[in-house]
Amino acid sequence: MDRLPEFRIYYNHTIHPELLRLERKRKRLLWLLVLSVFFLIGILLLEFYINVFLVTLLMMIPISLYISLLLYRIRKFVATFKPRVIDLILDFISKDDFEYKSNHSLSKQDFLKSKIFATDAPYYKGEDYIKGKIGEIDFEMCELMVREYSKVRSRLNYVFKGVFLRANFDDKFQGEVYILPSEFSQYLTRSIKGFTKEGAYQYEFEGEPFNDAFLVFSNKENLVFRLLSPEVRQMLVHYRNKSGKEIYISFLDGKIHIAITEPKDILEPYLFQSNVSFELVREFYEDLQMLLTIVEDFDRHH
Repeated sequence: MDRLPEFRIYYNHTIHPELLRLERKRKRLLWLLVLSVFFLIGILLLEFYINVFLVTLLMMIPISLYISLLLYRIRKFVATFKPRVIDLILDFISKDDFEYKSNHSLSKQDFLKSKIFATDAPYYKGEDYIKGKIGEIDFEMCELMVREYSKVRSRLNYVFKGVFLRANFDDKFQGEVYILPSEFSQYLTRSIKGFTKEGAYQYEFEGEPFNDAFLVFSNKENLVFRLLSPEVRQMLVHYRNKSGKEIYISFLDGKIHIAITEPKDILEPYLFQSNVSFELVREFYEDLQMLLTIVEDFDRHH
């Protein structure tokens, strides 16, 4: 069920007032920053006019302390903005079942266990960890940025940037199924070689839009058709077309892993422009809701 109209009402009554409160804090910081720039320019001109080294040295101490305090207040504003808004979004989705930790994430080992991305993940950074239940299914998720060293250039290339979820599904589904975006198949050759080396085969559903959007690999034919019912296939194509984002899924012996790409830093606050925006909040809500709904739909259709 699409809860966006309901979420819009919740935003107007609950999230918007909190954004206004945070906006007042942002404006105070911005004015303080502007005044500080003029103040420091005045101090530097005064020091240049006096041209006494000892006086200049003594004045640098309070100036350095002031700059440190100002930077601390800005970092504190940035660090508290996102957790406050996410807590309110989670209250709308589920009143009791979710636990949120802003500076925590799924481990690199948990990410690699999905087998979706064939990488050693030398650069692995996560935040905004959420843990809870969807019906009877336990899940964990977080935002991730994963990179690896380029074989051609001395730089780090993106492997994945977005939201990653892992959940305990149904122990009756023993085997492996991988669902990958067709458009990015050229970047997943190592993953695909790994699947096929372990006995997985590619499966297609003739005459369906699903074939244009996704590639499917599995080591058990009957498991593919049990998991990917016509309703589930239609659901995945719908979510991809609606969001415009790529979806990666793996089922591994009763565990489900879902990765959804997100190129932007969602809900990261601005300092030099307003953060009072429904669109800013809506995008994070829809990403979160889509992940949870995919798991719910898989569970409901099985």
